Amino acid sequence: MIEKLQTLWPEITLFIAACAVMIVGLSGTRSIRALCTPICGLALLIATFLSLGGLGGVDITVTGPLPVLASYGKAMVGVIGVILLLLIPGVVDREFDAAPGGPGEAPQPPRAFEAIRSNTAEFHAFFLFSLMGLMLCAGADDLIWLFLALELTSLPTYVMVTISTARNRSLEAGVKYFFLGALGAAIFLYGFALIYGGTGSTNLEAVHASIVAQADAGGINSITMAGFVMAIIGLCFKIAAVPMHFYTPDVYQGAAAPVAAFLAFVPKSAGFFAIMLLTATLGWSFGASGTELPGPVHSALYIIAVLTMTVGNVLAILQNSIKRILAYSSIAHSGYMLVGIIAGPGGGGGADSTLSRNGLSAVWFYLVCYGVMNVGAFAVVASLERRRADGTHDEIDSVADLRGLCASRPLLGWTMVISAAGLLGLPPLLGFFGKLPLFTSGVGAGHYLLVIILGINSAIAAYYYLRLAAAPLLESRDPAESVGGEIVESPYRLRTAAGLISAVGVVALALGLGGPLGSAATSVGQSGFAPSYVGRRAADRSPAVIPAAAHTVDDEPRDVEPAADGSVDGATIESDGGPPDARFDHAR
Repeated sequence: MIEKLQTLWPEITLFIAACAVMIVGLSGTRSIRALCTPICGLALLIATFLSLGGLGGVDITVTGPLPVLASYGKAMVGVIGVILLLLIPGVVDREFDAAPGGPGEAPQPPRAFEAIRSNTAEFHAFFLFSLMGLMLCAGADDLIWLFLALELTSLPTYVMVTISTARNRSLEAGVKYFFLGALGAAIFLYGFALIYGGTGSTNLEAVHASIVAQADAGGINSITMAGFVMAIIGLCFKIAAVPMHFYTPDVYQGAAAPVAAFLAFVPKSAGFFAIMLLTATLGWSFGASGTELPGPVHSALYIIAVLTMTVGNVLAILQNSIKRILAYSSIAHSGYMLVGIIAGPGGGGGADSTLSRNGLSAVWFYLVCYGVMNVGAFAVVASLERRRADGTHDEIDSVADLRGLCASRPLLGWTMVISAAGLLGLPPLLGFFGKLPLFTSGVGAGHYLLVIILGINSAIAAYYYLRLAAAPLLESRDPAESVGGEIVESPYRLRTAAGLISAVGVVALALGLGGPLGSAATSVGQSGFAPSYVGRRAADRSPAVIPAAAHTVDDEPRDVEPAADGSVDGATIESDGGPPDARFDHAR
């Protein structure tokens, strides 16, 4: 128990900070309320430091399918969480802030502070609670833990969407998001229940051992397989994948841009962490080649991946709203990452040691790349406002609103150009190096058709990403076209800073792929379970050494050399009623 608590210091740090901002945010003094953002930022930096074993603490590892995911996953959450935090000022309680107006705009006097009407405390606390849930997902080793972590990630976002702006559209988006989220949660929770019913345990290590035993006995039972398929379909809501994708454009458009940026990264990462853990529990040692997921799960993920990337890209080219384009592109990116899940870690149930061949490493690396690039695009939207004649402000939303941005506001304009080009995957930007391992891992696993579909969809995506890049770069905006009000820059300069950090990261990280980030990605993809040969034909595996973790002398595991007749210490290895060419062995 004490060892488990030692791995939770990052989450404990965020919990303490959330409690602190709940108190600070209710102060009637504006300077004290302004401490909410610094407190959150400091907590995230400390959590990142602790997640990597700082202050002499233990490296965060867990017993489970992907033990190193806990450490590097939490560090990823902390770093990108800091960038997302810079977008928050002004999302709520703007009427209580004496922020300066935009260029040529007189400052508006703030309203008298009313604690009962203030959302500052709640919004910052929900922000931290959601990130805390995402960190818990990275370290989950039990289905109950995983479910609670997923819900802790999602529940705060329902409120964040609803209170992010005063528009009716936000309320509608929040309600729709909540009810569809409840449906998704019910589906994957029922899947977890079936997994428990089929294996007799909620611990992922015990579930894996049960699956190996079932396969040795002739095949994984239908209840267990149905549970995994249902869990993955339910998790499609978290990652915005078909068939649970339809809420995404409406919710992104209805929420404030900073909240939409948060939704595009945090719930999606939680969903992929969960899918990686579940599929790693099953293992990629099935199929004719012995390097695939079990048939029903493999087929479900294959269909979902193809439909998700295709639907997302095709519908994105029909949009004129920036946030709806980014929403559909978010759907497509989920399809891309599912290619890495299908490819698996390489090595047929073990794990390949290179980023280019390990699909799980490619998924984690692409999550980091996508998070950085996506924040940049949303930061530009959040940094520009339409000032109406009555003095009110609203976010820009049309691609036409970006026209001439490189000339009028070069920092924001080039941020959008770099972010859009990175999301497209143009070399030498970060998106290219993030997407390349997805291609190579898919090819290495033999999924050539899936890789071809991935390439075709990447080409389709060029249409709408180049629209986003060309509008600020090549076109000039006629002031006479400013229907609905003049476009001005937001007085909250931290949003511009977030975009700048993102743009610099898109370039800088692309130049440093041989450094810690690539090494971390490779480590994340290493399986915590010994390579399982479940589902392979005996003729396809090497007869030199039989992994025999369960074959011990004085409780010490050892590798056993088989005799010429196929026996080990006089005991012949036989299948449980299967034909000789379908015998199974495993390492547990």
